[in-house]
Formats: sequence, structure tokens, C-alpha cells
Amino acid sequence: MNINKFRSILYFAAKILGDVNAVQKGKIGQRIVRRTAGRASAKFLQKIFRYLLR
Repeated sequence: MNINKFRSILYFAAKILGDVNAVQKGKIGQRIVRRTAGRASAKFLQKIFRYLLR
């Protein structure tokens, strides 16, 4: 197993544990909103960089 595969597994496990923790604390809605906002901002920044680096 190479380091990238191991790293991917660790990040996946951290995401699952964060979801479980949010459910236990009753803050799953807040987590969903933040993850959605993070994805949207990443897509926006990706479009900006693609435009600038053409």
C-alpha cells in the first residue's frame, strides 16, 4: 500500500467520524451546510483559476 492510498483511507475515515460526531451532538444540519458551502466555494475558485491561467 502506498502513502497516497493510506492517506485517502485516513481522510475517508475522518469524514465518517466527523459525520458520526455531528449526529451525536445534533449538529448534522450545520455540518451539511458547511460542507455544501465548501464545495461551492471550491468550484468557484476552480473556475477563477482556470480563467486566469488560460
